[in-house]
Amino acid sequence: MNEGYIHIYTGEGKGKTTAAFGLALRAAMADKKVYIGQFVKGMKYSEVDVEKHIPNIKIEQLGRECFIYKDPTLDDIKRAKEGLEKCRKILKEGKYNLVILDEINIALYYNLIEIEDVINMLNERSVDVEVVLTGRYAKKELIEIADLVTNMDEIKHYYKKGVKARKGIES
Repeated sequence: MNEGYIHIYTGEGKGKTTAAFGLALRAAMADKKVYIGQFVKGMKYSEVDVEKHIPNIKIEQLGRECFIYKDPTLDDIKRAKEGLEKCRKILKEGKYNLVILDEINIALYYNLIEIEDVINMLNERSVDVEVVLTGRYAKKELIEIADLVTNMDEIKHYYKKGVKARKGIES
C-alpha cells in the first residue's frame, strides 16, 4: 500500500490550478481515479468538460459564480460547507487515488469554512489517497502538515498589458 501525500499549490502567481490539473492528467493516464472539487467556482471553465474526454477524472464545482470581487453570501458559505462535507466523504472512502481540492485555500481565506474542519478531513482520509489543496493564501497550519508545498510567485504577467482571460489558457 502506498502512502498518500498532501500537496499545497499556493502563491500570488498563475498556475496553481493548472499544476493540479497536470497532476490529475498524469494520474489518469496511469489508470488512477481522480476527483476534483472546485471550491468558490461555479463559472464555466474549460476544464469542467474533462469527464467527456477522460472518464477516470470526475470534477464538480462546489460554489457559485466567482465572488472574489464581492463579499461572500450565506449561499457561498452554505455551498462551501456542503462541498467540504462531500469531499470529507470522498477522502474517507478511498475510491479515488487523487483528490484535488481546488481553491480550498480561498474558501478558508474568506472564512467560508473552518481550518479545523479541513485539518480533520485530511487526517481522517484513507491513508493511500493523495490530496492537493490549491489557492492563494494557504494557512500556516496546512503548510505545517503538508508533505509538499509549492509557492507560485508572479514575476511577470500579460494581464498587466490588458490581456483578458483566454479560453483554454486561463478559462
